[in-house]
Amino acid sequence: MSTESPRTSTAVQVGEFYELNTGPDVRNSAHYNEDIAPTRISERTWSTWNVAALWVGMAICVPTYTLGGVLTAYFGLSVSEALITILLANVVVLIPLTLNAYAGTKFGIPFPVLLRSSFGVLGSNIPCLIRALVACGWFGIQTLFGGVAIHILFSTLIPGWESLGGTGEVIGFFMFLVMNLFIVIKGSESIKILETLSAPLLLSVSIGLMMWAMPQVSMTELLAIPANRPEGASFWGYFFGGLTAMVGFWATLSLNIPDFSRYVKSQKDQIAGQIIGLPLTMLFFASLGVILTAASAGLVGETISDPVNLIGKIDSPFWVVIAMIMIIIATLSTNTAANIVSPTNDFQNIAPKKINQTRGVLLTGALGIVLMGWELLKKLGVIESDVSVEAMYTGWLLGYSSLLGPIAGIMIVDYFVIKRQFLNLPELYKTHGIYSGFNPAGLTAFGIPVALTLFAISTGYLNWFYQYGWFTGSILGGLVYWIAASKQAAPVTQGLAQGN
Repeated sequence: MSTESPRTSTAVQVGEFYELNTGPDVRNSAHYNEDIAPTRISERTWSTWNVAALWVGMAICVPTYTLGGVLTAYFGLSVSEALITILLANVVVLIPLTLNAYAGTKFGIPFPVLLRSSFGVLGSNIPCLIRALVACGWFGIQTLFGGVAIHILFSTLIPGWESLGGTGEVIGFFMFLVMNLFIVIKGSESIKILETLSAPLLLSVSIGLMMWAMPQVSMTELLAIPANRPEGASFWGYFFGGLTAMVGFWATLSLNIPDFSRYVKSQKDQIAGQIIGLPLTMLFFASLGVILTAASAGLVGETISDPVNLIGKIDSPFWVVIAMIMIIIATLSTNTAANIVSPTNDFQNIAPKKINQTRGVLLTGALGIVLMGWELLKKLGVIESDVSVEAMYTGWLLGYSSLLGPIAGIMIVDYFVIKRQFLNLPELYKTHGIYSGFNPAGLTAFGIPVALTLFAISTGYLNWFYQYGWFTGSILGGLVYWIAASKQAAPVTQGLAQGN
């Protein structure tokens, strides 16, 4: 490929990939910067192992640990039903994950740029900001967990630190926040290195914790615990409600997976890596949470469902330090990949010339602090509140999956059915191009399921539409988009990549 910069941008095909040969028409566009530009072929270095390690690093985290308890306490499932539901949900979510990763791998584009095809260059900001807000909330929650782990670590190592109480946890929160932001500002290679190195460590510690807890638990009795639902109630309603919530756990990543697949070597690598890394890791770590919670009474004298506080009660400073370091690494690997990369790109999409990657990362951090401000003030003793982080994110699982489901359906139909896996790469970045402005088909297909969801929440009618929100939303969103986009003029729906 010629190294001379062309006057007009072109998309050049190299094997199964496309690479953008950027000219002034794109480089000077208000909707382009180097951070959200298509990756060069030389930058696509992630192998199957790197993708699998990414998912191991993201799946092993405190919220995953508590999923079994969430399903048994809030969704009326037995322990065995809960674990089967978690496995099935993560097999189901592999479908949108692998499909939405295709365009990122082929064209090297991040999630917000891919959305420009179905929502328009300006319209893409609507689903982007919805996705970004959710990520900032999760970033704050995970940073709280990381801050508690740092506080327990320092309490073990530094005499008198424990007396700081909530203040020590707040200090830990900001220390952990800085660590997260630094890694993402350093770029994709730093995330790749973190995930690749942390995955085997996290699996080793998880296996060690499982071996530690197993002698204290009778698996036969644990799996025989009856479901927490009314006697005679149908299993299927509770099952599909729980399945929807568990799919919703990774509903965010099923959208912005192109943010990572744009760095992958091939489609085979992204598919194999996700299949290897996600379902079994989620099942194993959720099972660990169930077993450790059940064993906690015998291990430390009381039932504790939070792994950070459980490990903090181990009567061995050495193992507390080792375990806290691992929890910090686990939360760091989850938070950087799952909750910072996407909003960073999403915020850049608003004004790429004014918001680069560093500013996007800092904006994500600031919003995470704001969203967790009430919890931080509570830890400092400034305010009193009975609202728990666990209750908040449990409600989110169902709620935000209802909003994100339609986006997944629209993205899949747009790329595979309407565009037939071809995009006009330069036009995705132009102010006045075939994707410019707002795409009515995408906005309509998104608006109708959201309106039905809000109607169901506010009136109580069509409650099933909200209860199974990710499935109903994605199917309806994809169907409406297919009908609406098929009726639009060809330049809006057909943007073939230019090859040399």
